[in-house]
Amino acid sequence: MSGGGDDVVRAFVPDDTPQVLSLLSASLGWVPDDHHAAFFAWKHTANPFGPSPAWVAERDGLVIGFRAFLRWEFEQPGAVVAAVRAVDTATAPEARGGGVFTRLTRFGLAALAAEGVRFVFNTPNDQSRPGYLKMGWQEVGRVPLQLRLASPGALPRVVGARTSADLWSLPSGAGAPAADVLADGAAVCALLRSRPPPTGLRTRLTPGVLQWRYAGFPALAYRAHCGPGGVAGGLAMFRLRRRGGAVEAMLGDVLAPGGDARLAARLARDVLRVSGADYAVATAGGRSWRGFVPLPGQGPVLTWRAAGAGGRPPMAAWDLSLGDVELF
Repeated sequence: MSGGGDDVVRAFVPDDTPQVLSLLSASLGWVPDDHHAAFFAWKHTANPFGPSPAWVAERDGLVIGFRAFLRWEFEQPGAVVAAVRAVDTATAPEARGGGVFTRLTRFGLAALAAEGVRFVFNTPNDQSRPGYLKMGWQEVGRVPLQLRLASPGALPRVVGARTSADLWSLPSGAGAPAADVLADGAAVCALLRSRPPPTGLRTRLTPGVLQWRYAGFPALAYRAHCGPGGVAGGLAMFRLRRRGGAVEAMLGDVLAPGGDARLAARLARDVLRVSGADYAVATAGGRSWRGFVPLPGQGPVLTWRAAGAGGRPPMAAWDLSLGDVELF
């Protein structure tokens, strides 16, 4: 616990949730209803990597600030790396400009370092990034994206879709509900075991992590497309969302047995074919797929800050899927 003037910074407790949801409503456009309460619980309580470390600033018994970090685990050659993602933050209107966000963030960073978290990562927007950079965050680079059009006729809609994608998904009957496919835990586990060892930083996927990410909050309506013979033939997780006048197929994790890049590309193309979307988008990096074209300068900007020992990994060392970077 930390005091400064009339404010106290302390750990978030569940009883703070109603006030925090109200703050998030004022800052992020959340609606303080059951839907967003479930979304909050999914992110910060049900995460298989662990509940989110979070703190509040309190003044005269009222919560005026909130700061949460989403727990995450990466695997790299020979090691599992404990990390967190800087996510939800909010400050009451009457307290803005008073350093509440900075105090909460620095207080949280000190606590995370003490428990052995190696680093913080996130993809802040253009408005919030300068504040992070002032507190010691560093830009790693843009997460590379790749895109494939469904047809030449979709091009005008895609070119005109220069806006943020909707948060919530469009309904779709393509593939199968993610929860149904991921319920076959043995097949999913076998597919994950077939992946080649990581060459850089890669999310430590398990059947439980995939269940949480793609089926833990049903309102997000993720779908799953399987390869030949079911899950054993590969798995592409996706959802449809509107971006301006276009329908986008967001490809989260695309998993092919043995890391077969050609099969992964086919799974990605099949999602576009069966979904009816105008285009499909995925991260690129070392997984550029046939028929997809790079989108230079369009990916989210990845930022990083040390919590423990170690230097900033270069962009080439990160193996991120859209499932890692979208939504949160």
